[in-house]
Amino acid sequence: MNYQIIIKNIDTVNEVEGYWTDEDLVVLLQKFNYPDGATAEKSSLPELLEMAISDYEPNEAAQIVLEYKLGDELSAGQIEQISNNMLIDKVCEEYPEIHMQGRLFHVNQLLFKAYNGKFPNAKASVVHFSMTPINGELQKLTAENILKLLNNGLSDRNLIKRLFENQMSQNIPFPEAESIVWELTTEDGVNYNLVTSENWINKDDVTASEFESVLEEVEDEV
Repeated sequence: MNYQIIIKNIDTVNEVEGYWTDEDLVVLLQKFNYPDGATAEKSSLPELLEMAISDYEPNEAAQIVLEYKLGDELSAGQIEQISNNMLIDKVCEEYPEIHMQGRLFHVNQLLFKAYNGKFPNAKASVVHFSMTPINGELQKLTAENILKLLNNGLSDRNLIKRLFENQMSQNIPFPEAESIVWELTTEDGVNYNLVTSENWINKDDVTASEFESVLEEVEDEV
């Protein structure tokens, strides 16, 4: 099916609003030895957590937050190593397990804010765009569909295109798309908001703001 695509804007942000829920903040406050989070004003939870975190050494705080978000998937040794690496590198952009990069970004930015810049400042992109079918009915688009359709408007220097050239340009499965796209929302099936790392898509990657793309049915791998 043919689509008309318009990339309206790309916002570069330091954090994704709404990722950390009030429940998350209360649990983290308990882990940082602040037991009264459950009875505190909801609006004060982020500030209380920042103060509680800052009482700890940066790498120790990183271990606590990493354990909370990724403890089911990482060993204690891996968490310790990442907590130390996070102080010098943007681990959330370099970690080889792509499905963890989004959560590592959110952990990194929570710590970056709490320690006033002792952690590197990673950034996310919020891509605002529309995808309108030219010759067919609206259908629900997946992260894989979206990235393939965006291919024609992205520079050849774009990291997704460089690492996944075949998956982006051919009708073959692209399972990594679900990890590259952190959030994908739409209210009408035409206008979308996509959240990902600035490392995956940034303003300089866009070579055309209006273009057409063809979405082919993906052939299953034999």
